Amino acid sequence: MNHFAATATALRSYSQRIPSSAGFIGCRSTTRLGSSFNSARAFSSLVTNPMVVVSTSTPQKITTPTVRAFTGRTVPLMMTTSSPTGDAILESFQSASSSSTPLVGRNVALAMETLAKADAVCFDVDSTVIAEEGIDVLAEYLGKGEAVAALTRQAMEGSQKFQDALKQRLELLKPSKQSILACVEENPFQVTPGVSELIEALTENGVDVYFVSGGFRIMIEPIAFQVAVAKDRIFANTILFDDEGNYAGFDPNEPTSADMGKPKALQKIKEEHKYTTMLMIGDGATDAQAKPPADAFIGFGGVVVRPAVEDAADWFVKDFSDMTRIVEKFGEKKRR
Repeated sequence: MNHFAATATALRSYSQRIPSSAGFIGCRSTTRLGSSFNSARAFSSLVTNPMVVVSTSTPQKITTPTVRAFTGRTVPLMMTTSSPTGDAILESFQSASSSSTPLVGRNVALAMETLAKADAVCFDVDSTVIAEEGIDVLAEYLGKGEAVAALTRQAMEGSQKFQDALKQRLELLKPSKQSILACVEENPFQVTPGVSELIEALTENGVDVYFVSGGFRIMIEPIAFQVAVAKDRIFANTILFDDEGNYAGFDPNEPTSADMGKPKALQKIKEEHKYTTMLMIGDGATDAQAKPPADAFIGFGGVVVRPAVEDAADWFVKDFSDMTRIVEKFGEKKRR
């Protein structure tokens, strides 16, 4: 039996006893455990020249087994691990944080791990991506701000069914297409500080970003353009107009037009694109409803703090910078 054959035999024997997700490092490269000639060559090099493995993940204590190869030397088999667990991310995050304020949430570790591993991240828009409620801005523009704002609060706090609040607000406003476009032009929305950086970090990792909102598509599209989210990744309500541009109702077939609409939208997204890990970020009760199918829900309180949302969130934050830090340090790179 030659040198490589003996090494391959030892490698096959060991590979049958460890998880398929493990690997070893040799010859300055990472090699999947297996029985190929190349794996044997790399393994042989490791036996002859063992080296220290430096992981890009959070260091974790691993018991490294040994394999006695053809050379007769007993050498530790250096293993790499998959993405760090939520507990490891949380521990690293807390160790690096200068703040003594405790983290808020029902399962912060789950939220952090989901953020790091997500295939898709869905954002609410009003009071999350932007610092206003779009319909309230429109109502102010049309001189009916106070009445509409009260209905918006009821919808966001979960004290009224969303579809009822939506219908009442639109019937009160009856906005024409021209009035909406004029409102957006004269009162351009400002994105919430830090959200552009978070979306950019997610996109750089190959994560798909969606806007899932109970607001209006006609008002959200300019915001999406500003932060480089494609139109076909917007799930929002469509206002209907007649041939002259007058208000003619809203499309009831949009999933976000009714209560529990966001879970339906996320389920549709998840099934169509075969996502395995999905995260929802938002400020309202309708966003909290999106878990499941979202694997975790991060509540955002940087614009307004809603107690019901704070109680429901896996992690409740008031700025986006902490999430960006996790994506940049622990986020998985997705292959498309």
